[in-house]
Amino acid sequence: MHEVPRLLQAAAALSQLLRDAGVPHAFHGNVLTAILSSAPLADEISCVVEGGTTHPFRRVRQACSGNEDFSIVSSPWSNRCRLHVKYQKLIPAIDIEILVAGEEGPRRLDSSTVMTMGNVPFLTITEFIRAKVKAWSLRGRDQDARDILYAMTRYWNRVDINRIPEQEMSEFAKRYPAVSPSWKELRRKYGMS
Repeated sequence: MHEVPRLLQAAAALSQLLRDAGVPHAFHGNVLTAILSSAPLADEISCVVEGGTTHPFRRVRQACSGNEDFSIVSSPWSNRCRLHVKYQKLIPAIDIEILVAGEEGPRRLDSSTVMTMGNVPFLTITEFIRAKVKAWSLRGRDQDARDILYAMTRYWNRVDINRIPEQEMSEFAKRYPAVSPSWKELRRKYGMS
């Protein structure tokens, strides 16, 4: 667990490098629910990066090259290639997983999928819930479930139902009845009840 201000400091520093390199990006993870709930700690932060004509991992490596505050850690030995950026200016270092846009978040990162909080770009509530529902349906992690519950019960009225995978969300609502009223209201709002 890390203090949220430390995670935001790392995110802001990485965001500045990526902005300077012209790389569209947005952060996500339970750091977003921590910010929204004013919680002091969070343990998950990742950065969704668009690729363009170059793979997102290469774009991140190029943006961070020569910067002593960041180190790049590749994990080719896992079942899928992963990239992590470590912000070393703080002790302990902050680890940020780099995710490929379109695989772990929206394909395009623009004003419809990204919101800014404290000068740091984050996925919108809709895209955050969408990514968490997809992750939960694959991995079944309790942390993903808690994030979905928090975001849906408090911000359901800001969610675009067209971006939420309906079957997975309905299954989630069966397993976690606390989200059912919000899910039903959202469906009713869009005339799907």
